Amino acid sequence: MIDAPAMASYWKPASWMAFSLLLACTALAQPPVGRVEATVVDTAGTAISLASLRLLNMDREARQAGSSRYVLEGITAGSYLLEATAEGYAPAMVSLRVEAGQTARIAITLQRAWLTLGEVSVQSDRLETREAVTAASVTAFTARDIRASRLWSLQDISALVPGLYSAHPGDGRNVTTIRGIGTTSYDPAIVTYVDGVSQFNLDTYIPQLIDAERIEVLRGPQGTLFGRNAMGGVIQVKTRQPGNRTRLGLEIHVGNFGLRRSTGTLKAPLVKDRLYIGVALQQEQRAGYFQNLFTGNDFDGYTQRTANLSLQYFSRHRWTATLNVKGHRTLREGAFPLAGNVKAALKAPFVLDQNALARMRDLGANASLSLTRRGEKVRMDIQTAWQSNHRIYEGLLDGDFSRADIVSIYNDYGDRFNRVRVWTQEWRWSSVPKADEKLSWLSGLYLFTQDNPTRQATVFGKDAGLFGIPDKNFSLIQQNMGKGSGAALFGQASYALSKRLQLVGGLRLDQEWRRLEVRGEYEKGTLRFLTRSDTTTSQTYQAISPKAGLEYTLPKKQLVYLTYSRGFRAGGLTPMGSDPRQPPLASYAPEYSDNLELGWKGRGDADKLSYRAAAFLTAVSDAQVPTLLLPDAVTVTRNAGRMRSYGLEASSEARIWNGLSLTARMGLTHARFTRLLVPDNGRPADLSGNRQVFTPTHTGLLTLEYVKPLGRQQRWRLESRGEGLAIGSQYFDLANRIEQPAYVLFHARLGLAGPRWAVHCWGRNLTGRTYISYAYDFGAAHLGPPRTWGATVSRGF
Repeated sequence: MIDAPAMASYWKPASWMAFSLLLACTALAQPPVGRVEATVVDTAGTAISLASLRLLNMDREARQAGSSRYVLEGITAGSYLLEATAEGYAPAMVSLRVEAGQTARIAITLQRAWLTLGEVSVQSDRLETREAVTAASVTAFTARDIRASRLWSLQDISALVPGLYSAHPGDGRNVTTIRGIGTTSYDPAIVTYVDGVSQFNLDTYIPQLIDAERIEVLRGPQGTLFGRNAMGGVIQVKTRQPGNRTRLGLEIHVGNFGLRRSTGTLKAPLVKDRLYIGVALQQEQRAGYFQNLFTGNDFDGYTQRTANLSLQYFSRHRWTATLNVKGHRTLREGAFPLAGNVKAALKAPFVLDQNALARMRDLGANASLSLTRRGEKVRMDIQTAWQSNHRIYEGLLDGDFSRADIVSIYNDYGDRFNRVRVWTQEWRWSSVPKADEKLSWLSGLYLFTQDNPTRQATVFGKDAGLFGIPDKNFSLIQQNMGKGSGAALFGQASYALSKRLQLVGGLRLDQEWRRLEVRGEYEKGTLRFLTRSDTTTSQTYQAISPKAGLEYTLPKKQLVYLTYSRGFRAGGLTPMGSDPRQPPLASYAPEYSDNLELGWKGRGDADKLSYRAAAFLTAVSDAQVPTLLLPDAVTVTRNAGRMRSYGLEASSEARIWNGLSLTARMGLTHARFTRLLVPDNGRPADLSGNRQVFTPTHTGLLTLEYVKPLGRQQRWRLESRGEGLAIGSQYFDLANRIEQPAYVLFHARLGLAGPRWAVHCWGRNLTGRTYISYAYDFGAAHLGPPRTWGATVSRGF
């Protein structure tokens, strides 16, 4: 195995070596090239002049050379999928073959989106392909779906995907579960990728959606190709990339609770066919949903700004360089709008009584450089990424959720602390698809380093005696200096046993190293002394993640598959808290899941109906069970048992009649611990048989949408949409005492859309349902959003 501590010292120079290697490859004999010429028309034969055409896995947009003619030049000889999209039309894909020195000519006919489903591309195997031929449970949202469902944050996909639930306690960091596998600590079990970059943990990812072109959710363990913390699934977000056409966009939202949200985008070529730039800027602000009786003001209002910058360069030597930079800043006036318990939250909805009013400042930044080169037989991808987050509370944060001065939290100790930094490096090699090739494969190497220094004080005030604390007006300071690094080798291959039957196999080897140094201090006025001197420990973890499967293609666009996959969540070390009964530096092992899935998917002959179904069985061993220690909000994790989860999922989408569409999705999940022993007042408590937390028994979605074209040329259309979301009962604590019964939410959208302008009115939670969306195991509860409504105006140039 690779020595992880030593690896951390050389991986950054190794990335530059890889860059030099890539440049050296350009000096070798260049692969032969050809060109593509396409015409795009509608069903009446009318030219579509504002279409977007790109080759999958190249992100290279065709140059428009006439009213309906599009050209791609300098394309390496080989087999490709060409995707064509246009506003108001369903996406289409065409297979083509590019020969050296020749022009591949194709004709594409697009149909209106309200009359046919079209085809959607996904990246379930790290490379783009048709969703219909992907042997996995995938839910994909196109740009049109993202607008129609008003998806502004990844939390908004909760229940839109079968078996998925997502919520947060008010600070914007989502706890997400899929099929009973959940993100209940800072090492998630659902990994998120944005533009191909793994968002390392809850401290570094940016959940806000800006300029999103596609969202994909893969359910079930995906560790072979996606690595650490993908044991429950993967969420992939792809933003719009720039191309040869200059595009400007502006979108403005206004709503109740003082909502103001504005987004501006620019996509343009700096050098035709060579260099492109993309910029997206967003600002959002809202007054609080909650009222604080202590101040008489609203509590959880916020202002946030998000920015994306992308530069893309296509070399004459067939390599592509893409630079993505993303930044996010949130100022939240009241980070945790929590009631002391569920009864209080429901008795007086959206009313709090907190005396410590810290403002949360959350600064996040991501940057990545990706290099790609496609040869005749092998494609090479190299990616270097950096992520950073600095999250502090300006002032004291209430820890007792009351107007009494009992306990609060403080962590504003400067730039040195509470700033997470992560570097990742990945190399991938994959076969170039060919129509007659039986074997396809992908392999790679992944490295990372992480620096996580934290310093936080638990401040006990003048009323500390109400918690049984004999002292008052003092602080216990906990300092945890964490570091980590890791390496992984992975590969996956697919072999065609016959024209209809394929065999899939994969393997990933991971090794991680963790180091934690802790320090404790007591502070009261000018008095300060150590309660724990600097203490350090380290630990190494390994994991093996295999995958095997069979795929069988049936007649009439149907696919059946059976897969086994193994996932894991990284192990770690317990940080230091203020409770001396909880010693720090205890190690907990990785958590593993073994998953069996049987799936079936298909499409109708006229592309007006699609259907998918899957049955799954997941067994979790060495289950990591987090416990939140009060009052300093430190999470202690233990390997405390085993869990079994099984269920059924189904979805269907149909164009019913002349503009009327229906989407239905459902998921049934039965997730219980077969063995669970947790400490309770110094003694083990047997909670075997209890249900998993943050796991509704069912999720359901029913959407009806009607589009009425206006005018002879149908350039304008009236759009109406209604959504019903059903979320089953769930528990928020392992003892299964804090429960939210099943509930239903209703959303709606109505508006007018044209080639350049669109105006819509929308409403969410229209019935004003009051429900608990998140609760801690000690009882504090957070309500889901109340009834909200607003209007959206968008303009394209």
